[in-house]
This record gives sequence, C-alpha cells and structure tokens, in this order.
Amino acid sequence: MFRNVMIFVVMAGLLVVALAQKPDVKTAPAPPTSAASGEEMYVSYCAVCHGKDGKGNGPAAAAMKLPPSDLTQLAKKNGGKFPTAHIYQVIRGDASLAAHGSKDMPVWGPVFRALSGHDEAKVQLRINNLTSYIGTMQAK
Repeated sequence: MFRNVMIFVVMAGLLVVALAQKPDVKTAPAPPTSAASGEEMYVSYCAVCHGKDGKGNGPAAAAMKLPPSDLTQLAKKNGGKFPTAHIYQVIRGDASLAAHGSKDMPVWGPVFRALSGHDEAKVQLRINNLTSYIGTMQAK
C-alpha cells in the first residue's frame, strides 16, 4: 500500500513538473516592419514559432498544439520545387492549414492589411517578400 502511494506521489510530481515546463505564449500586437524586407518580417513574425533557422524550433514552439512546420523542407516535400503560390496563399490566409488561423498561429494577411493601412499593393509586397525570403531558407 505504501509503495503504491509513493508511486502515485512521484507520478503526480512528475506531471506537475512537466506541466510547469510548458511555456505560455503571450500575444502582442505585430510590430511594424519594412514591407521591403522579407527577412525582417520573418524575424519579427515567424521566427518565434518556426525558429530563426526555419526548422520549427522557435521559443514558442513547445507551447503550440501542433508543432510548427520545418520551413527549410518545403521544396524537398514538393519534388525539389519551392511551392511559391501555396506559401503565398498560406501567409495571406487563403489556404487552409490546421495551424494557421487558429489561436496558436495567426493568418498574416489581415495583420499585413492593418500594418499597411489597407493598401492592397503593400499587402502583396509584404507577402511576396516574406514568401521569397522563406524560399531562400530551403535545404540544399
């Protein structure tokens, strides 16, 4: 009996430690960035989940319901060709993905619209430049 109680106490303690280690993700307004710099936008908006290297290992990744995609493998998963149009649609919010559009990960189209004063040309510029930057991250 004592042994069973001790096992339960140890297991409960491990559960508390495991739950305590899962980070909280705090939301904040998107900081302004240059629409001309895909890299600046990536670092400001994407790296927190996808990691600076794009491998899905950002500081908030552990708190996500679904692990962030390894963005360096997109071309490899698409026959060696970077799926530019699909990535553009994902960022804009036109493609449906489990992680995008949820509370874990925002769809960036509306965010970019607000940052660009609802200027559609600037929204497209932002999405094009961010898509292009992600294209440069592909594993060789």
